[in-house]
Amino acid sequence: LHRQAEQTCRQLVRTQEEHEHLLQAAVEQAEGLEHNLRSAEAVLAERAAQLKDAQAQLSRNKLLIKDLCEENRGFAMALQAAELKQKSTEEKNQLLEEQASALKQLIGKITPASLSG
Repeated sequence: LHRQAEQTCRQLVRTQEEHEHLLQAAVEQAEGLEHNLRSAEAVLAERAAQLKDAQAQLSRNKLLIKDLCEENRGFAMALQAAELKQKSTEEKNQLLEEQASALKQLIGKITPASLSG
């Protein structure tokens, strides 16, 4: 009975040691997982910050594009006004050239008549 008690005691000690090893392995595994989780959280936080910066830059770019579109509209209107003014000036110039030609013809007709008369 004494030997059986000693065997049972040794068996219990071995079982306890195995449980302690398993517990230690589980603790180490949990610590490793916790470390991995912290690393993943840090990577996600960094990526979130990058995405936030990119979103802010995108918003600024959208505003710049909107401003450029408005400025472009203004330039287009100014160009259209300049083209209309140029067309009007060309028409006036054509009319002045026609008047100058008519005056030259009239002077040409008057001059020989006044020289002979």
